[in-house]
Amino acid sequence: MTKAFDNEMKIEFLSKSNNEAFARIAVAAFIAQLDPTIEEISDIKTAVSEAVTNSIIHGYEGKVGIVKLVCKIVQNEVFIEISDTGKGIENIEIAKQPLFTTKSNLERSGMGFTIMESFMDNVEVESVLGYGTKITMSKKIKINSSQEKDLENFSGEESLKDLKNSDVRGEETCMKMI
Repeated sequence: MTKAFDNEMKIEFLSKSNNEAFARIAVAAFIAQLDPTIEEISDIKTAVSEAVTNSIIHGYEGKVGIVKLVCKIVQNEVFIEISDTGKGIENIEIAKQPLFTTKSNLERSGMGFTIMESFMDNVEVESVLGYGTKITMSKKIKINSSQEKDLENFSGEESLKDLKNSDVRGEETCMKMI
């Protein structure tokens, strides 16, 4: 079996509104390994918030169900999948239109999909009435100059061996100083 991603996390939680913050924080903590900018973290957290809120408010409509969150990293790209087994979306194209909402009585703005699309590089929506919805989003994280240097300097097993040896020499030097 070949690995198609560098790292992955999976979380399932109840469709309760206070779990939306949990999902945002979990994704932010997971992607921290890519050293994203504050803006990139904020964009991703906002998109996750919108997708999770859609599952809770529209998918389950006040009933308790399970929201699934999968986050994968491939090189410097983040893939996020949020799914539910709620009621599904009758017409995805209409639901994606700015200002469209089925919950005007809850003061919903109808901007969830528009927000997701503006903050992420790619957003795909799959839904089957009566079975649920899956939103898949992705965003490339810019590699900063220190990350590029790390990647250039790290070229295989020999570099790892050198790194280990330098750490040992550093520890010995510190011990002599004490």
